[in-house]
Amino acid sequence: MLKITKIEFVHFDDFSNRVSKIENLELPGSASHYKMAPMYRIKELESGKIVKKNPRQAAVMALFYPSMDYQTNLLLILRNTYKGIHSNQIALPGGKVENLDLNLLDTALRETQEEVGAIREQITVIRSMSEVYIPPSNIEVTPYLGLYKKEKPFLRQADEVAAIVEVPLYDFMDDKKIFHQILNTSYAQNVEVPAFKLNGYTVWGATAMMLSEIKELFKQVL
Repeated sequence: MLKITKIEFVHFDDFSNRVSKIENLELPGSASHYKMAPMYRIKELESGKIVKKNPRQAAVMALFYPSMDYQTNLLLILRNTYKGIHSNQIALPGGKVENLDLNLLDTALRETQEEVGAIREQITVIRSMSEVYIPPSNIEVTPYLGLYKKEKPFLRQADEVAAIVEVPLYDFMDDKKIFHQILNTSYAQNVEVPAFKLNGYTVWGATAMMLSEIKELFKQVL
């Protein structure tokens, strides 16, 4: 297989063929998550200070799709501003499990269709990824990786999504897009966090940790 040493353009059909090979790869798990986790969080996890307390379950979808010129893009969303821990943050489409959901994948597909209008029956799910526990909100999130051959623009759910953020694959895979930033959050002040700078937005926290694992897998097949 020809290795791509510098990703500038990957045709979506080529990407789809290559990325399907990650289905049976071993997941990097916490090792990849830690690359994008704040140091204080890593210390808390390693010391055992963080203990899951019957967390609520949620699921998200990392959706890759073709742009108009058929390059490969990743879909992110900007959450609306609201009274909550994850207000106005970049995220993957998804949300908490509801009673009618059959399983976590059903949750991810339902939420993705509701939030961005991606028709669930047209999403090809490659695999699930490692769960990420979010202590401040006591939520355990299961990410899924999906492909979507969209023909129409995404439609955001206005009451939850402030903006749809489309990220080219070459930006996502560019290690120069990773940096450190001091942030103030609702639960921590003046915290230095590793983050991605994607399409002008800072992507950090649980979303960055999930993307880090996906990126590690992609490096094995692209």
